[in-house]
Amino acid sequence: MPLYEHTFIARQDLSNTQAEGLIEHFSTVLADNGGKVLEHEYWGVKTMAYKINKNRKGHYAYLRTDAPAPAVQEMERLMRLHEDVMRVLTIKVDAHEEGPSVQMQKRDERPDRRERR
Repeated sequence: MPLYEHTFIARQDLSNTQAEGLIEHFSTVLADNGGKVLEHEYWGVKTMAYKINKNRKGHYAYLRTDAPAPAVQEMERLMRLHEDVMRVLTIKVDAHEEGPSVQMQKRDERPDRRERR
């Protein structure tokens, strides 16, 4: 099955447990349609670069999945219809990276940047 990475932003006025409940809800939607969530991360409340629906901040969540395309389409459809979810981004990847995402790594654990030309 194809591998995907999903990131979504939920409204800032939700509690942390409600935001993590959204992760569980969408994981079960994916599982019901034949996919599975390999790993999920809750990134917390972060400030956005611009306002979305009059919100300056949002709860960020990240999912690594292994699912067929119809399951991903159904999950995305339900995310877009859910009133607490403001934005959704799904990317198809060839392979998942090992370990935590860049957002969860500490600054000293991240690889050095390339030199500018």
